[in-house]
Amino acid sequence: MEENNNSNLSSENSEQHSEEKLISSYEQEIASLRKNQKNKRGLFFHITTGVVGGIVAAFIIVMLIANNLIPMFDLTNVNNTTLSENTETMSNDLTEESNIKDTPISEVSKAVVGVKNITSKDPWTGSQASGTGSGIIYKQENNKAYVVTNHHVIKDANEIEIELSNEKVIQAKLLGTDPLTDLAVLEMDDKHIEAVAEFADSDKLNVGETVVAIGNPLGSEFAGSVTKGIISGLNRSVEVDTNGDKQADWVTEVLQTDAAINPGNSGGALINTKGKVIGINSMKVAQSAVEGIGLAIPSNTAQPIIKDLEEKGEVTRPTLGIATAPLNQIPPEAQQKIDLPKDVRSGMVIANVDSNSPAKKAGLEEFDVITKINDQDIASIVDIKVALYTDATPNDKVTVEFIRDGKKETVELTLTK
Repeated sequence: MEENNNSNLSSENSEQHSEEKLISSYEQEIASLRKNQKNKRGLFFHITTGVVGGIVAAFIIVMLIANNLIPMFDLTNVNNTTLSENTETMSNDLTEESNIKDTPISEVSKAVVGVKNITSKDPWTGSQASGTGSGIIYKQENNKAYVVTNHHVIKDANEIEIELSNEKVIQAKLLGTDPLTDLAVLEMDDKHIEAVAEFADSDKLNVGETVVAIGNPLGSEFAGSVTKGIISGLNRSVEVDTNGDKQADWVTEVLQTDAAINPGNSGGALINTKGKVIGINSMKVAQSAVEGIGLAIPSNTAQPIIKDLEEKGEVTRPTLGIATAPLNQIPPEAQQKIDLPKDVRSGMVIANVDSNSPAKKAGLEEFDVITKINDQDIASIVDIKVALYTDATPNDKVTVEFIRDGKKETVELTLTK
């Protein structure tokens, strides 16, 4: 009996424990549902409050504007102004690019010619061109046409032939050449001339401006080739060797462009989108690590040189009447005759003084070391030429500072041509 009673009690306890677990589970579910419902009500409350607040704020602003308490800010006009300005700027840029097809390239191309440098003639095959380049017809007057090209194109030529865009070949006469600026002027009969190029003001160029190069790369086979690019740089200073000794003896100011300039393009035209010449193609930086660097002589630099060559056959420049060499190129036996202060490390040593020259008259002597001309430091022959050719003319007076016997001295002299 006791065992049965104990069994019944155990069964009742187990059932009671199960009921308690079930009730607890129900209570947890109910609590969870109430919590979710509360959260939903809270979210709904916040959303409703935000919407109502926005409507109230908008209503208040409208009322303030209606009563002229807040000035009206016209966003439409602001946006239109901004877009209009941007559109105009973009339109101008795009117009310049698209108008390249409207540039009178075909007309200018008629003024760009091929230049053949003839150094010998064969009785069987005729003239043999040792080199070819390009040129620009810039003037037509009194039954004559005038062509500007590069000095290096016609250097050492016995004869010069001009091949026009219409394939007519005309003999040309060399009027003058200038190795320093790499320019030369030719004269020929104008019977078959179809066009004359016009110069533009190269001082008004801007970096990024569209330009077109016209010339005869690789000779007449590709005559009249046109390449497009931009002005990549202005007033670039490039050292050049004008006498072939592999030493820079002049610095020329050039335009930089990425328009393709190849052998045969030399002397050709670099034009703007209006078809006017702003530069004369001169050279290309040909290095394996370099791409797209072409150089041209600015039209404003070229024009006075062209005029001198056409009218006088040469460019008149001043001279000191001396031959010089850099300090580091003086042989040891000559260095013993040079006494320099410790603070002087560069200069040009006078190797020879011409008789009746400005230097001779001023008392300059062999082994004097020139350190300054008109307060411009002198360390190379390029410095001397820049000081004389850029800033001075014949009959100008200049001040020369030099070292003699370890002492600095100054002398004033009058330049001659």
